Amino acid sequence: MESHCRDELKGPVLHIVVVGFHHKKGCQVEFSYPPLMPAEGHDSPLLPEEWRYLPFLALPDGAHNFQEDTVFFHLPPLSEDRKCVYGVSCYRQIEAKALKVRQADVTRETVQKSVCVLSRVPLYGLLQAKLQLITHAYFEEKDFSQISILKELYDHMNGSLRGSALEGSQVYLGLSPRDLILHFGHKILILFKLILLEKKVLFYVSPVNRLVGALMTVLSLFPGMIEHGLVDSSHYRPKSSASEDATLVESVSGAEAFVSVSATDIPAAAAAEGDERLLKPPSRGSPESSESDWETLDPGVLEEAPKEAVEGKEAEPAPADAFDPEAGTPITVQPQPAGGQGGVVQGLVSGLEEDQYGLPLPIFTKGYLCLPYMALQQHHLLSDVTVRGFVAGATNILFRQQRHLSDAVVEVEEAGVHIQDPELRKAVSLTTADLRFADYLVKHVTENRDDVFLDGTGWEGGDEWIRAQFTLYLHSLLSSALQQDNERLLADYGVPFVAAWKITHNHRVWFSNKHPAMAAITPGHPFQGQYSVADVKLRLSHSVQNSERGKKIGHAMMTTSRSMVQTGKAVGQSVGGALTSAKSAMSSWFSTLTPPPAAVTAAEPGAARSIPESRSHRDMRSMTERDEIK
Repeated sequence: MESHCRDELKGPVLHIVVVGFHHKKGCQVEFSYPPLMPAEGHDSPLLPEEWRYLPFLALPDGAHNFQEDTVFFHLPPLSEDRKCVYGVSCYRQIEAKALKVRQADVTRETVQKSVCVLSRVPLYGLLQAKLQLITHAYFEEKDFSQISILKELYDHMNGSLRGSALEGSQVYLGLSPRDLILHFGHKILILFKLILLEKKVLFYVSPVNRLVGALMTVLSLFPGMIEHGLVDSSHYRPKSSASEDATLVESVSGAEAFVSVSATDIPAAAAAEGDERLLKPPSRGSPESSESDWETLDPGVLEEAPKEAVEGKEAEPAPADAFDPEAGTPITVQPQPAGGQGGVVQGLVSGLEEDQYGLPLPIFTKGYLCLPYMALQQHHLLSDVTVRGFVAGATNILFRQQRHLSDAVVEVEEAGVHIQDPELRKAVSLTTADLRFADYLVKHVTENRDDVFLDGTGWEGGDEWIRAQFTLYLHSLLSSALQQDNERLLADYGVPFVAAWKITHNHRVWFSNKHPAMAAITPGHPFQGQYSVADVKLRLSHSVQNSERGKKIGHAMMTTSRSMVQTGKAVGQSVGGALTSAKSAMSSWFSTLTPPPAAVTAAEPGAARSIPESRSHRDMRSMTERDEIK
């Protein structure tokens, strides 16, 4: 609680940083307010060891190819609260000759700088909107020694954002699932499943603003993920410190402990402790609850004595149709927020702030990283043994070329999802019910998109509507997983997918907790039902559009169709031309059969023999002669 109050007093913005490109030293910090190193000045280039990659993140690879760009990135925590630091950087470049005050170290034709905000809150779009205005004004000064505007920015942001709650309208500013579905189509659900399986997913495109926008928009489809699910998403160590730290080897040997909180592992731990069945509370206590608000109970206790009070508070009864674990498995009862159904409380095992359904899922915890943008200097993280997975973005082609370091490479420009492992392709392949769901989204998004007055203004097909559909999809999946004899319910999500998901860290942590609110969720896929002819057409269309063999067949069909059309036109023109010529010839010939107007009087009978032979007659006669010769 005390740390929470200290954060409120400090404000959400930690630092304002200016990063520039030096012709000899490369990317370096030129200004920071407050200083990144308290013992140094504002203009010191020194950095904490954990933030050694900050200059390369704020000033991205290939920045010289663009006049301006925006970067979202994550930094490891420094303080004891162990929370991720969210960075937003606005990059611009200006011609050196346009500067009013040209410093001695400016030797190139252009000057490249980024203004960066380091924040405690994931308000990417809101920070970007404010930062772009200030960056523009900072460059318009044409004198980078004028730093007063940056100090004012720090004070203004902390004053305006202090105490503000993380609401959807602020958190999702600039993140449009509608545009993403228009671009990726049915594949958006494949990306959703890949992240649920905690795979190594690499997004690739340039410039950076398109990259981070696509990646964070996909994450916004997970309920509560951006607001509360990324606090542990950047726990990594720089390469030098990781290689020098001997204790890191010991932590690697315990890598299996990432998933040691499963429901099947709890009985052994409880037996070792004897009759004491209390889980240790998380290191960060919830500001809204204390240790006495929860306890771990045996399922039999919930059935026999549901009204038993624990320190004056009643334990939540277990709905029989919502959760029925094996006998002897202790259940962690999650307290409900005092503020009503819409609040969040501290997760007992995940350590995240969760809603009544246990969301967000603890995906980005225990070594699963979220790095919206990765600098080339962070390339070692792809193969780091302490990193069990990642969702990362890159613009450097070296990341894309080394596909073996990732489970899936997402080509944002081409809307392609490339998966090498056939088993993983099978696991994330869309079932018939999934295709119905994805097609339902695509149809609603594409309706009225050509109408400039209705585009994006309605509820159905809008950004919030899309997020609501994915929330329903995830709620239904979780509710189905809680049911007994749920094989038929889960089959609509894909048997290989469910089997892979059940061994993930996020499933095992979520399943080890008790979430009474899930009793109100109807189990089963939202689009379950009998097969129809429309499903066959949908499956065929999806296969042709997404599989390599389907793409080849589709290309061959298009080529053949184009050739047939062109051949038909050519044949039509030749045949049509011949028919036209024959028609004109016959018309001329028949016209000669009509008696010509009388050119002489009847008193001159011999005059008719003096009329010259018509051209048609000559042509017909010559043709007849040639035929006879042949």
